Amino acid sequence: MNDSELDLKGILQSYTKHWKWFALSILVFVSLAILYLRYAIPEYSATAKIQILEESNGGSELNVLEDLNLFSSGKTKMEDEIELINARENFISIVKNLDLNIRFFLQGNIKDAELYDQKAKPFSVNFLANDSIISNSKAVFFVKVYSETSFGFREKEDSPEKKIEFGEKFNTELGDIIMTPNANLERYKTRNIRVMVNPVNAVADYYRKKTNVRANDTKFSNIINLTLNDPIEQRAVDIINSLININNSNAVRDKKEIADRTTKFINDRITEIYSSLSNVDETAENYKTSRGIADLGSQSNINFNQSAASEQQLQEVEIQQNIANSMKDLINSQDGYDIIPTNVGLNDAGIANTAQRYNELVSQRKRLLESSNEKNPVIVKLDQQLESLKRGMQSSLNNVTNNLDLQVNSLSKQLSQINSRIYAAPSNERALRDISRQQQTTESLYLYLLQKREESQITFASASPKSKVVDAAYGSNRPVSPKTNAIYLTAFILGLLLPFSIIYVRDLLDNKVHNKLDLEKNAGDIPVIVEVPRLGRKDDRLVKKQDRSVLAESLRILRTNLNYIQKSHKSTPNNIIFITSSVPGEGKTFISSNLAAIYANTGKKVLLIGADIRNPKLYDFFTTDDMIQTDKIKPKRSTKDGLTEYLVNSNLNVQDITIPAQVNENSIDIIFSGKIPPNPTELLMNDRMGELFKKVSELYDYVIVDTAPLMVVTDTLLISEYASQILYVVKAGGTEKKVLNFPVKLKAEGKLKGLSFVVNNVKQSNLGYGGKYGYGYGKSVKKWWKFA
Repeated sequence: MNDSELDLKGILQSYTKHWKWFALSILVFVSLAILYLRYAIPEYSATAKIQILEESNGGSELNVLEDLNLFSSGKTKMEDEIELINARENFISIVKNLDLNIRFFLQGNIKDAELYDQKAKPFSVNFLANDSIISNSKAVFFVKVYSETSFGFREKEDSPEKKIEFGEKFNTELGDIIMTPNANLERYKTRNIRVMVNPVNAVADYYRKKTNVRANDTKFSNIINLTLNDPIEQRAVDIINSLININNSNAVRDKKEIADRTTKFINDRITEIYSSLSNVDETAENYKTSRGIADLGSQSNINFNQSAASEQQLQEVEIQQNIANSMKDLINSQDGYDIIPTNVGLNDAGIANTAQRYNELVSQRKRLLESSNEKNPVIVKLDQQLESLKRGMQSSLNNVTNNLDLQVNSLSKQLSQINSRIYAAPSNERALRDISRQQQTTESLYLYLLQKREESQITFASASPKSKVVDAAYGSNRPVSPKTNAIYLTAFILGLLLPFSIIYVRDLLDNKVHNKLDLEKNAGDIPVIVEVPRLGRKDDRLVKKQDRSVLAESLRILRTNLNYIQKSHKSTPNNIIFITSSVPGEGKTFISSNLAAIYANTGKKVLLIGADIRNPKLYDFFTTDDMIQTDKIKPKRSTKDGLTEYLVNSNLNVQDITIPAQVNENSIDIIFSGKIPPNPTELLMNDRMGELFKKVSELYDYVIVDTAPLMVVTDTLLISEYASQILYVVKAGGTEKKVLNFPVKLKAEGKLKGLSFVVNNVKQSNLGYGGKYGYGYGKSVKKWWKFA
């Protein structure tokens, strides 16, 4: 098993040991979720699907306008259609049509139930004020139905109630109102009903934001999906259906408007052309009558036809000539290489292809020049190709213009000959031809407009909407919000997250040692030989003989580890054990007293010395009056001389300051600290201190010394040379990790020999490695479920 796996298990253990808090947090959040779901207002979904119909150029109702070059149509853009459907005016119309700005609520103890269907509403509210005033007003009033003829009215929930008859006009902040009963009024007797009036624009904006109009995900699809979530399923269905109907009505209305405009335009033009046609007919009639003309000869017709054909052909050739000359001038005037026009109507495919190839090369050259210069070999090659193409086009255009010049000369000569024959005819024939041409043109246009007017009337009379309903709006039949599973999952996650966060932050800010594992991470190569459990209020502070408690087991482990260390270190003497700590209150006196008792359990001769002469604590555990039988006797100070008196008075020997004691059937000799001296440091440096340790190490199997804290005073360091083992007590949950640097540093400097750590006051859940391996083999705890 590697270290990372051990760390992961340790991290998990730090959370799983607080499983009760996790369970309680989950229970609280799940209860809140149940409460929320119980009183939350559910929302239902309404969905519809429509298809946007494409308008092709061949079958559109707008063909007449295209023929007149007034309008053009094409495939409808889906984005534009979505914007048109989602227009604000559409929703304003829906709110007004469905009276969505007036809402009825049946009041309950905790939440109110909304009444939407007209059959569910107990009465109708009729406002006599102007619609524009009601549409911009916001008000709330309360109604209580008394009978089929009367009701109570309150403008505020806590205001006095007015009794009013149905059908009676009464005044409110919204102006005069008349209420009329509905068929189901009997169901709501003695019930309080809240009526809300909201501004139409605000309600329209609310539903506009909630309505989701989007195109189908499929590419090039003409399908649009409409979705709306609302607490009342039928209302959502009605809004979606109304939105579709209004959008289709708007499209038909727009087409009707275009049709009307088209018909008006055609009628105006027909009126003008009819008048012109009548004038031309009258002119022809007068001309023929005045000159006695009946019919013209066939030769005149032939001349006219040839003249017209020659004129048309000459015109086409001249157009080609002008285009060719313009192209030639444009190419000749170019200094560099620029795009030249293509598809200008020149009837020479070779020139058109060359021009297209020339433009492609020019575009390619411009793109290359953006990242290079004209000296680039590729650009130089392009310049050569462009120059070659330009010369080719110039040569071709020269040939074309020469050829066209010849054609123009030939056609002009031919036309001149024909005209000469026509001019030779009587002037009456020429005049009659002009009149006839004007007459034919006007008549053709007149007949064309008559035809288009009829087509316009037929096509626009059958105008259809742009969209086709694929699926009319339908409800979800079950709430879509709140989502029960998601709420419960969120509650469960929050239930885990809250204690997890608290524990994580606490551990993040925690700089204390909590068990053996924490101490080993900061102790370096100094051994941690035992962890001592925290005692409860009713637990004995001193172990008894044949004690099987967790405290006794931990002290036995301490005793065993100390014996092993003593055997591995052959120091002389090797039975003097110092107990110290960083600061007072970490349990060094507690460890000293119990270590002495656990050694005495084995029948060894044990001496306990209170060497903390500044702040003696052994008096809290023992008293010397009448030979101690139990530690539960109220402690008091010994009247016999102690360590201080021994160091001051050279006439005293060890027996004079030693107090035999029976502690929980264990025989222990104790040397108390004595009186608190004014010069403790100098006193401990007395040679008699060394003599004392030498004598007692020979008289006793084990000498346990309760010394002063190391970080507070230097007393322990002054006498540490006499110790064979030094136990450094660390209080779980009290000693900061950075404090451990102090004894580690002293050990590295050689000032403390035989140093070992003892973790005191460890919680039961933290005993062992993360609480997994602890003490108490002789103690069996019955599981809570066994009591059932």
